[in-house]
Amino acid sequence: MKIAIHAAELDQERIDGNRVYLLNVLKNFGTLDQKSGFLLYHKNNFNPELAPPDFSNYAIKKIKPFPFWTQTIFSRELFKDKPDTLWMSIQAIPFFLPKLRSVVTIHDLAPKIFPKHFKPFDRFKLNLYLDLAIKKADKIIAISENTKSDILKFYPEVDAGKIKVIYHGFDRALFDRERNLSKEAEVKRRFGIDGEYLMYTGAIQPRKNLAVLVEAFEELKKETGSDLKLVIAGKPAWKAQETLDRIKRSAYGRDIIIVPGPNFDDLSHLYRGARVFIYPTLYEGFGIPILEAMAARVPVIAANNSSLTEIGKGCAIYFDGKNILDLKNKIKNVLEDIDSTRRLVEEAYLHSKNFSWEKCARETLEFLKD
Repeated sequence: MKIAIHAAELDQERIDGNRVYLLNVLKNFGTLDQKSGFLLYHKNNFNPELAPPDFSNYAIKKIKPFPFWTQTIFSRELFKDKPDTLWMSIQAIPFFLPKLRSVVTIHDLAPKIFPKHFKPFDRFKLNLYLDLAIKKADKIIAISENTKSDILKFYPEVDAGKIKVIYHGFDRALFDRERNLSKEAEVKRRFGIDGEYLMYTGAIQPRKNLAVLVEAFEELKKETGSDLKLVIAGKPAWKAQETLDRIKRSAYGRDIIIVPGPNFDDLSHLYRGARVFIYPTLYEGFGIPILEAMAARVPVIAANNSSLTEIGKGCAIYFDGKNILDLKNKIKNVLEDIDSTRRLVEEAYLHSKNFSWEKCARETLEFLKD
């Protein structure tokens, strides 16, 4: 079988969950199915942190950039190469396709649920691509039951039978390691982190709800006089400026440290050194950082919405995503109730073992070939 894969996302500078997903599935496809051939299409140089492995059954096809590349050059190459199956790991699909089986992964429906969090043209473009992908694809992978439910809510005409839920995994070998205190100290020194800290990782954009995290952090500092820092490990994305301005205005701005895009190894040490990992996002299709933190044996506090309660089950502390004082109190309780926190961390660590990229890739491959 010949399977075509849109891999241009791996060229991008910013690393996000969707790109981590594609990379890690590709790390497994080549060994799970050595009889099939995989055609990986991209248009620029791979980001070194996102470069896929060079398996013998992988053909890397670098096709020159061109306006609307997915709809033009990529589509043309599919007609030339005539694959049996196309997998789009992004929420888009070419309008014109040769005769093949098409499968698209839908991560979330954020442009429809939080339209004001996107610039008007971006919102229009993302909704256009999303509509086409869901209606045109032969089969759909939803990355959580929550995403499947959202698809059926906004597209009631879609046959639920063509949707399969396949959970993400995470890099256990990277995040489930013993603490290396000297390396942690070196990473903290390099990023200007002094002392203990709370942590968030992910993009800086409105849906991530970082203003609530910053205000809860301020309330905690006022109430306790703590020396804790807040580390935000991530790069600015769309409409980030309002969040960045809010951080600058904070009376505790010196204790809020932005670490823009740490590499995966540095990120793993940041997790293990954190007192608490906080994921205040208003909406996620999955939420890989929750599992990464659990594997790193760090207590997790997350907003009680979308897929976050589905993925974390009862192994995270949940708060009302719009309630600053609720988050402040939850942070304080986790820091002070050492015994309960220790039990929660152990339960969460065991829970994280239910997820792996190998399992995700195997289920995805079976769905592509079925």
